[in-house]
Amino acid sequence: MPVLFLLHSLLLLFSSPIAEARTLRALNRSSSSVSALFVFGDSTVDPGNNNYIETIAKSNFPPYGKDFPNQVPTGRFTNGRLVTDFLASYVGIKDFIPPYLDPTLSLEDLKTGVSFASASTGFDPLTAQFFDVISMEKQLKYLKEYKSRMEVYIGKERTKTLISKAVFLISCGTNDFIVNYYATPIRHQTYNVSTYLHLLLQLGQQFLQLKLKMVGWHKDYHRAKPHL
Repeated sequence: MPVLFLLHSLLLLFSSPIAEARTLRALNRSSSSVSALFVFGDSTVDPGNNNYIETIAKSNFPPYGKDFPNQVPTGRFTNGRLVTDFLASYVGIKDFIPPYLDPTLSLEDLKTGVSFASASTGFDPLTAQFFDVISMEKQLKYLKEYKSRMEVYIGKERTKTLISKAVFLISCGTNDFIVNYYATPIRHQTYNVSTYLHLLLQLGQQFLQLKLKMVGWHKDYHRAKPHL
C-alpha cells in the first residue's frame, strides 16, 4: 500500500522535482494493481468537500473550473483538474477523484477512491478552526466511516483487499504557515519558523504512524517520510 506524502510550506508550495519523480515512480511500480486512491489534505487536493460544510473557504463559483469539463466550478481551487485527478488517470483508476462528502456518490465511485481533503485545513489542529473546515483528525474519522460503509456494501474481506491495494496521498502544510503562523500571533509567540516546521513534521508523521493505526492500516507507515 504506497503512501505518498507531500508536505508544503510557505517557501515550498509544490513538491520538488525529485519528490514528483519519486511519486510517479511509486505509482508506476504499482499501477497494475492499484485499486483506489485515497486523498487527505488541504485545497491542493480538495475536489469539493467544502461545498458540503458551513465555511467561507469555497471555490464553487466562476472563474474556478473554467477549464473543467463543461466549465463547471466543482469546488476545486483550480481552473481544471487537481494533481490527484491526473494521478488517478495515470494509473487508470478514473479521471476525477470525487469529494467524500458528495451525497450522490455511487458504489463504484467509492470503490475506486475518494478525497477527504478540505481547503484551508492544516496539520496543526488550530489551522482548521480559523475557517471552520475539516481537520486532519476529522478526515481520519471519515476514513474510518468509509471503511465501515464499504464493509456493509462489499463485505469485510473485499474491503480489506481493496484497502491493501490502494494508494494513499497526503498533501498539506501550506495553510499552517499562511493562515496560521504568519497571519495570527498565536503560534509565533511560542515557535520560530524552524521549530514550527519541526512541529508540523512531527504532526505529519503522527498522522501516518499513529492515527492511521486506529483504523488498522499501518503495515508500512513506519517507513513513510514527508517529501520536502
